[in-house]
Parts: sequence; C-alpha cells; structure tokens
Amino acid sequence: MTKHVKIVLSGSRDIAFNQLVLSQANVRRVKAGVSIDALAADIARRGLLQSLTVRARRDADGAETGLFEVPAGGRRFRALEKLVKQRRMAKTEPVPCIVRDDDQISAEEDSLAENVHREALHPLDQFRAMQQLVTQGTDVETVAATFMTTPAVVKQRLRLASVSPKLHDVYAEDGMTLEQLMAFSVSEDHGRQEQVWELLQSSYNQQPYMIRSKLTEQSVRATDKRVRFVGLDAYVAAGGYVLRDLFEDDQGGWLQDVALLDRLVDEKLKAEGARIGEEGWKWIAVAVDFPYDYDDGMRVIDGDQPEMTEADEGRLAALREEAEALEEEWSGAGDVPDEVDARVTAIDEEISAIVSRPLVYKPTEMARAGAFVSIDSDGSLYVERGYIRPEDEPAEEPVESADEDGAIALDETGHRADDADAGPAIVSLGGTPGAVEGADEDEQDDLLRPLPDRLVTELTTHRTLALRNAVASHPQVAFAAVLHAIVLDTFYHYSSAASCVEISVRGGSLGTHAPGLNDSAVAQAIDARHESWSERLPDQPADLWDVLIALSADDQATLFAHCASFGINAVWEPANRYNEGRVSARTVSGRIEHSHVLARAADLDMVAAGWTATVDNYLGRVTKVRILAAVEDAKGVEVAARMTGMKKPDMAKEAERVLTDSGWLAEPLRTPTVEPVDEPAAIDGETAVEAEAASEQDAGEGNEHFAIAAE
Repeated sequence: MTKHVKIVLSGSRDIAFNQLVLSQANVRRVKAGVSIDALAADIARRGLLQSLTVRARRDADGAETGLFEVPAGGRRFRALEKLVKQRRMAKTEPVPCIVRDDDQISAEEDSLAENVHREALHPLDQFRAMQQLVTQGTDVETVAATFMTTPAVVKQRLRLASVSPKLHDVYAEDGMTLEQLMAFSVSEDHGRQEQVWELLQSSYNQQPYMIRSKLTEQSVRATDKRVRFVGLDAYVAAGGYVLRDLFEDDQGGWLQDVALLDRLVDEKLKAEGARIGEEGWKWIAVAVDFPYDYDDGMRVIDGDQPEMTEADEGRLAALREEAEALEEEWSGAGDVPDEVDARVTAIDEEISAIVSRPLVYKPTEMARAGAFVSIDSDGSLYVERGYIRPEDEPAEEPVESADEDGAIALDETGHRADDADAGPAIVSLGGTPGAVEGADEDEQDDLLRPLPDRLVTELTTHRTLALRNAVASHPQVAFAAVLHAIVLDTFYHYSSAASCVEISVRGGSLGTHAPGLNDSAVAQAIDARHESWSERLPDQPADLWDVLIALSADDQATLFAHCASFGINAVWEPANRYNEGRVSARTVSGRIEHSHVLARAADLDMVAAGWTATVDNYLGRVTKVRILAAVEDAKGVEVAARMTGMKKPDMAKEAERVLTDSGWLAEPLRTPTVEPVDEPAAIDGETAVEAEAASEQDAGEGNEHFAIAAE
C-alpha cells in the first residue's frame, strides 16, 4: 500500500524590513519588465500584493543571526528599499514573508522556481480587465497611469475588448493571431465580424489586410473626393460616424453613413450650381462625375481674360518678390522649416488665383449657354463654363425686329432680345450613369448561359475606347484603316458593314454604354492628346488649312491618326426590335470581325489599357459557373475549387481579389489570334529571281500601308 505523505507548507510571518537583506542566490540578474521606480509607486498605491520568500541567515556555526535573506522577490525588495529611502515607509515596517527552512532545496532553486513557474497574463484577459475598470467608472487616463502605459494604448486594448465574444474565444484557443484580432477591430458590427471570419475559413488568404478590406468594403474612405468636397467635419456635424483603425494608418478612417454623405454632396453641389447660375447662364448641370463624352455635340464659346487691376499687379509683384527672397534664402538649406514651406505654398496659391482669373463672357451668349459643375479628383469644385447645346444655337436667318403690332423682338442672333432677363439658370442634378442592369442572381444556375447583352455591349465599349487609343499610336495603321473604309465605300457597294471604321469620323458617344469610362486611364490619355492638338490649331476654321499644310509629314500623320481614331466603333449591341432597326446583326458582326484585324495591327493590349475584372464590371453580373471558369482559366483548377462552396456575392468578391494582376480578360475583350499561313512553295530559276526583285521593289516603295489594309 502506498503511503501518502502530507505536505507541510512553509510558515508566513511579518518581518521588519531592516531585518531583510538581498540574497546573492537570486537568479534574476538582468533588469526587465516594469522598472523599480514604477513598481515602488504601485506598492505605495495598493500595498504589497505578494509576500517575499526568505531564509534565515546563519553564522559559521549554523546559528541564526536574526537577519533573513531574500532569494525570491528581489525586485519587490528593491522597490521597498526605495520607499524607505524616500521616507515613504519606515525601515521597521513589517513585511509579509514566507520563511523557508528546507535543507534539501537550495535558495537558488526557490528563486528559479518563482521566476520560471510564472504564466504571463493572456492579452485577452488584460483587454477585458481594462474594459471592466472603464465599465466601473475609471477613466482611460487613470487606467493608463495605473498600468504605466499611455491612454492611446489603453484605447487600443479597449477596442480589442469590443470585438465579438465568439472571436475572442477563437483567439483564446489560438485559432487566430493577435494581428488578425486587431484587424477585426475596424468594425463594430459583431455579426459582420463573425460573417467575415466564417468566409475566411474557405479562403487561403486570411491576412489582416484582407480582413480590413472586407469589413470596410461598404464604407467610404475619408480620402474619397466626395468627403474632401463636403468636409469631414461637416459630415460628423450632420450625425455621421467615422470608424477609425487604432492599429494601422487609416488615412482618416471610413465613413459609415454613405447615404448621409451622398445627401450632403448633392446639397452642396446644388448650392454651388445655383451660385454659378447667378453669373447669368441659361442652365447648370451638376454631378459628382459626368459620363464620357458628356459635352458631345456642344459648342464652347470664347471668353475674354479680364484686365488686371493696378491693385492686382501690385500684389502680384509683391508676392513674386517675397517668393524670390525666400527661395534665395533657403535654396542651399538641407531642411526647410515647416512655416517657410507653408508660406511658399500660400504664395503660390495666391499668385495662381490672381493670374488665372475667371474669363468674362458676353451676356448675350451666356443667356443661351450653360456650365457643368462637378468635383475634381482632389475634392475641389470643378466648373466648365460656356457650353451651348445644339438646340440653343442661334437661328441661321435672324427675324426682323418687332413692329408696333406686338411681335416679339429678336436680336441680331435670332434670339429674344430679353433673353438675358429670362430668369435664373436651371440647375439640374444628374450626370452620373444610371443603375446598371442587374445580372441574373439565380444561385441555382448551373448552365453556362450566354453573356447578357448589356454586359457584352459594355465590355466591347471599353475595348472600342482602348482600340481607338491603340490605333492613334500607329499612324500607318490608322491611315490604312481609313483607306480600307474608303475603298470599300467607293468600289464595293453595300460593303461598308465589313469595316468598323465609320469614315465620317462619327464613332458615336461611348459614355452611355459603360459607366465610369470617363475616369479610365485610356480616356485621360485621349483627352490629353486632344487638348495638346487643340492648343496648336488655330481658333478660326478659316486659318486651319494654312496651319495644316505647314506641319511636317510626321505631325500630319500623327494628327491624322488621332482624328481617324474617333471614327472607330467596335461596340457590340443587340440587333433587335428595341433599337428600331438602327443596326442589323450583319453590321454588328462585320464591325466586330474587322475590329479584331485592327486590334492585331495596332497591338491592342486590354490589360495594359487598365481593364481588370471586378465585381461591378463583370464578376457580379455573370453566373457562378462563369466566375469559376474565369478563376480556373487564370489561376488553375485548385484555386477555383476552393471557391465552389461560396455564395455568389462572396464568390464574386473573392474572384476579384484572385484575378487582380492576373491578366485575365473577359471574352468580348479578347482579340483572337490568327493561325499561321503556310509559305508558298519556292519558285526555281529566273522566276524566283524576278519575284525576289519585285518583292524588294515593293518594299522600297512603302507598300506596307496597302498590305495592312488588305489583311
């Protein structure tokens, strides 16, 4: 029978501090953790929470000397010693001690055991403890002072404590990392936090940035131009809530009430539009963004630069003199003070305001013209004045002035003489593309259905714009394309459908087909090139011919390519009864086929043009089968297989992330490759020599244009 030995614990007693001495058997020699000063302050506040472990000091004969050594609890001993030196504690103050008297266990082993058999507080327990203190009424600053940390750190830990309890349990069981838990703190919606965590279980990417991305995808960043336009303070003052990330640079956070933000934007845009309308314009169109080619068919009237007043000239001279002095003073300095840099920026802005004064327009022209008011990329107001719609153009033959019989008097332009007093401008809020047709949401759809007509139209619209830009970079191709269309029209009747180039250079407006087209990199490249040529061409059409014939051959070819590119129309559209017979299936098929020829010749690259599959432009508008097919095509079967169990919205979002930078293109955006043609058999003898000579002669005469056109 096993004999049970009863455990006898070491006795505890109070010993005067001046009877305690630090033992050299203490294994802690390296200073770490809370400093002695901080520990002394904490003991002074709440007392000694843990007794010291001591052993009686004996002389050479083994007799007790009345002193006790402290092998375990050396930091507490030093903290008490500091309090005695500060005269905050008497040297005879009794200290609770556990007296050890075991010859079989050394003092070094006691010291080692006390320091090794110690479990650090789990971070989650620390978060919850701080939260409990705040719940009990302790303010953040007091909690920070109590635990020798900063209020910012306490706020971070309180935010972590506010994460869903279910995720706390996962973290406590080492099911997620601290960095992942920190990422979940960007949202206060426990349900959404848990939903994202469940979604990530079927994804190989569980990085913190992915968690933050999914939790904030329905919010608006503080850097958005709409937020800059209305101001973050105005949004908050209106009752809006901004979610901040306390662990990463969030650039101002995320605005949660998107509807409130849009309402503030609309109200401010309307107010700004009304203010611009007071200048005397007939109409004002306001929108956050206008579609591509929004001003198509409108004529822009010319404004005059107002004369600079003497006060403006004097102020401009003073500002330039101050700027030159600052530049001379600090040009050689390695580090310019912030106040100097701010002053230089302020000078530049004031000079820009004086130099770029608003143009002055004739009241009679303003009475039939209007302005577009929108938001620039930096959040500032963007105003484009002086646009006349075709229906507002003056009559070709002016009507005579009114007689005494009461006829309405018209001015020399053919408009009412009292147009200037017709009332305030009409401010219309709009311009943003309407809601896109929804895709089939049938989750049970397991058939590979054809792409929706609307989607194919939109995708080929993007391709048409990119094709225009590509052709504009290849003057020879542009020339050949136009030549090809002209020959078809001249020599082959009813064959114009075999070309995608509309020789009248009326390629049509693309903005109505695909939302967001105006903001694409391709559109900006075309606009920049167009503006560059506009500055070189004369203001009056009568002077255009002399300017054109004075251009070099290269400039003429480049300008020709730019103009010809606007005639390209490779947009697919349904040939049905809804387009009122405007286009036939044969015409659409012909233009698409020829667009492939043109794309290969112009080296069209839709990936380089900036198109990538997103939820909005493709993935959210096709069936799950097509989403998986796209992922499998770009990333392989294994990646697609990991997404099969997802619901369609989650699958589309995950596919967007997977396809980023993959180079995958939707089928309507692709240019088919041409199978190589076998070379003809070699010709022997003189015939071969003659053929080679003829080939060399053709190459020397620049017939490559016709070779491209005949392709």
